Amino acid sequence: MAEEILRVEHVSKRFGAITALRDINLRLAKGEVLGIIGDNGAGKSTLIKILCGFHPPDTGRILLDGNEVVLKSVDHARSIGIDTVYQDLALVNELTVYHNMFLNRELVRWRLLRNRAMRKQAKQHLDDMGVAIASVDVEVAKLSGGQRQAIAVARSVYSDARILLLDEPLAAMGAKEGALILDLVRALRSRGDVAIIIIAHNYAQVLDVCDRVNLLEHGTISFDKPASETSVQELTDLVVAEYRNSRTATFADVNDDQP
Repeated sequence: MAEEILRVEHVSKRFGAITALRDINLRLAKGEVLGIIGDNGAGKSTLIKILCGFHPPDTGRILLDGNEVVLKSVDHARSIGIDTVYQDLALVNELTVYHNMFLNRELVRWRLLRNRAMRKQAKQHLDDMGVAIASVDVEVAKLSGGQRQAIAVARSVYSDARILLLDEPLAAMGAKEGALILDLVRALRSRGDVAIIIIAHNYAQVLDVCDRVNLLEHGTISFDKPASETSVQELTDLVVAEYRNSRTATFADVNDDQP
């Protein structure tokens, strides 16, 4: 296995009476693509928000390159190479592709935007990543969902992200748009300089692009296998079994409350 870039040890998180994460232990190697699956409410989004600095953990620690880090904010996480692409993408639809690529880090000279330089660099970077956009001058609102997702990913990579967190990148996408994002993940994996964590529900897509798969249930990682050693059937069976156990436990609790 390649050298570790990220390790999470015994992380937990509560919101009042609700325990979102109980005891998370996770590892990520440099250049690896890790898929995290789990039922709704399993804690996947909470985990992502802790890793990107949005929520502090209640217990446990996070290590980056073997050194413990305390993520103070999303901006702090970005500054040390951890970036997140959410479903809402945080793109500005009214701006062009190249302006979105340089959002909040625009090139300026004498208080004027260096549009020509930003346009050239954005096109070059998208070409290098294999992202096909007709023109970087087009407004983001006119792009497909897959293209917008690709722009958001490319922006994070271009900002020197070493760890990329993708929260449901294929949600509500058609097969063609989803294929664009999967191809982009494959391209990043082949480069080997960006480690990726993908939260997803489509197990076939997870196995297609990920090196390893984790199952998050009841606030902890209960399954960790190389993608080559598991299958859609096994992952489906695990999640179905967890759902049935939860239903059985809920039914038992209801019966216990009956007079």
